[in-house]
This record gives sequence, structure tokens and C-alpha cells, in this order.
Amino acid sequence: MCGRFVLITDLSVIAEEFGVHDVSVHFSPSRNVSPGQHIPAFLRRDNQNMMVTYLWGLIPFWAKDPSIGAKLINARAETVAEKPSFKNAFLQRRCLIPADAFYEWKSEGKKKIPYTFSLKSGAPFVFAGLYEQWISPDKKTVETCTIITTRANGVVAPVHDRMPVIVPKVAQELWLNPEIKDPSRLLDILKPYPEEELVCKPPDF
Repeated sequence: MCGRFVLITDLSVIAEEFGVHDVSVHFSPSRNVSPGQHIPAFLRRDNQNMMVTYLWGLIPFWAKDPSIGAKLINARAETVAEKPSFKNAFLQRRCLIPADAFYEWKSEGKKKIPYTFSLKSGAPFVFAGLYEQWISPDKKTVETCTIITTRANGVVAPVHDRMPVIVPKVAQELWLNPEIKDPSRLLDILKPYPEEELVCKPPDF
């Protein structure tokens, strides 16, 4: 799963890669980004890449109770194209969520020991995400997102059996393109990131 991550790189640096000039989103750099917080994301709208913020914890548009979002912080790559909570967003509402590192916890007896995973290069990266709009009973719009996970690669596996999907640069534009609706092309992106490019270390918080 992915339940915590780090984002401390200035958003303007990351936005430049996506040709986004307006980075006036409200987000404070954090080494402990958690579900239930508003987090930055990139999406494609009207043929332009944009940066927005979403509440982390997806509320499907059909949900009657928004508390379901606390259970939908992640979507599994293996079922994202079929599960009712995610299948519509998978085809129509995809986003990329920037990060500098992510955490996984290893169970050792009664303790859970956290580890951080980041690129060996130290560069920021982006998770594969989905977003939704939910209309509350009082007609307010709530925008939410989820992070897609896949099976762990060789670096993450000794700590946890799942890891978030990190989208390589060559696939980022395809993932953001709302015109792409071929499940096979999209699912092909949702693979474990190459283990030779990741490093694991104890957290520094």
C-alpha cells in the first residue's frame, strides 16, 4: 500500500516538467504527507496540463457516505479497471501525484519499522493516481484522489508486498491523456518501478 509519503521539492520545479506555470496551490512541504490531507496533483484538461489539489482518499461519485474515502486511499493495479469504486475514473480521470519518497512499514514482532524509498538520483517522481468529484447533500463539490499500487519490486519486497506505482517519464503524457481509454495501454503502465533505480533507507523524521 501507500499510506505516507514525502514531498519537499518546490512545486515549481516539478511543474516545469509538465509545462505548468500556475503553481498557486495551497500545500506546505512535508516529510509526512498523510491520507485526509489535500495533496498536489497534475492532470490534463482542455489540452493543457494543470496542477490542482485533491483530498487524499477517493470518494466515488455515487457514494452516499463520504467516509468511504478513508478506505480508498489506494487502488490496486490488478483490479482498478473493474472495481466499481475506480473503473470510471481509470478511464476518464487520471492524474499524477508528485513525491520525493514514500514509506512502507515492516512488521518485526509486535513492532512496525518504517523505511523510506526514493530514487537513487534523489529526483522527485510521480505516482499514478485517479481523481473524482463528489457532490455532498448540501451541493458542495468535494474533489478527491487515490494512489494506485502494484506488487513490490525487489527493493521494497523485504519490507512490504505492495508499492505505489511510479510512472516513468516516457509514460506520463499517455497516463494524463484523457483521450486514451484503451485499458491494455493504461494497465501496461501500472508495473513495479525498476528496482535498480530505487534506494531504501531508515526514515529521517
